[in-house]
Amino acid sequence: MPQIFHQSTNTLAKLSIFGAIFVLLAVIWVVAEINRSSYNTGQYIERQQPVQFSHKHHTGDDGIDCRYCHTSVEVSNNAGMPATKTCMSCHSQIWSESPYLELVRTSWKEGKPIEWTRVHDLPDYAYFNHSIHVAKGVGCSSCHGRIDEMPAVYQASSLQMEWCLACHREPERFLRDKSEIYNMEYNAPNHLGENTTEEKLALGRKLKKDYNVRNAQVLTSCSTCHR
Repeated sequence: MPQIFHQSTNTLAKLSIFGAIFVLLAVIWVVAEINRSSYNTGQYIERQQPVQFSHKHHTGDDGIDCRYCHTSVEVSNNAGMPATKTCMSCHSQIWSESPYLELVRTSWKEGKPIEWTRVHDLPDYAYFNHSIHVAKGVGCSSCHGRIDEMPAVYQASSLQMEWCLACHREPERFLRDKSEIYNMEYNAPNHLGENTTEEKLALGRKLKKDYNVRNAQVLTSCSTCHR
């Protein structure tokens, strides 16, 4: 039987197969990068609020403790948002006539809460408890970044599962003494623990034991976060 296709067709077929594999891998890489990008995660994108509230001014410059506004962070899964009464405890006397605070004064007069724009919003299938993280020695800045340097708050971390697991696999790299929980200037390691010194790692191991932090097998179990 005479040959139908030229021998060069074999080469073309092989090139097509390798080309298809290359294209497939490139597509997977692009999808993974898009998935990790701020376009998808919302990381580093400043959220504008109905009132121009600056954490840099209140926390960084004036030194107001996180718990003054986020009162339930140590006892609840939710850190809590400040009631208008909290704002007015200062602003009934300071900047009481400022046009920037007209919405706050209106909220106070009408008894209607301000509708703040949520910045850190986990999906409904992910369970997160603020109080347990605080109790185990995880500082605010470990997740929220240098909030005391943010005029407008943005999401400092990706909040993706791989980011959570980096800490859950090796919590000793991220723990700090409870006296440092609200210290924004604490030299904490990044989310990969790359700048964890041996001294801090030794402290982290001690704190892990002292605070009775569960082992990695439990912390990385699906049911720990997906309930």
